[in-house]
Amino acid sequence: MQIQIKATKIELTDAIRDYIQKKVDMLEKFTGGMPVINCHFEVGLAVGGQHSGEIYRAEINLDLNGKLLRVEKTEKDLYKAIDKVKDHMEREIIKFKEKGREV
Repeated sequence: MQIQIKATKIELTDAIRDYIQKKVDMLEKFTGGMPVINCHFEVGLAVGGQHSGEIYRAEINLDLNGKLLRVEKTEKDLYKAIDKVKDHMEREIIKFKEKGREV
């Protein structure tokens, strides 16, 4: 799956890029052969409160068969935010596929 990765307010290192690629590749088994038209993944430093410290944000937009699935999560650890986005997107893909079968 071809992924467009964007980093906001942080440096996009090869380690982060490889981690994102690995996690998004795991999502392919849930698509069930449906064509993924676009996959946009954004990571960045979110604006936190005065005492909250650094908060990282991860967001994925998946254009699946003409339907846009979007998930955004924030965490104090960047890799945790990426993991949560992947896990939540798995559930969104499964829900989308189940809705398609009901119709």
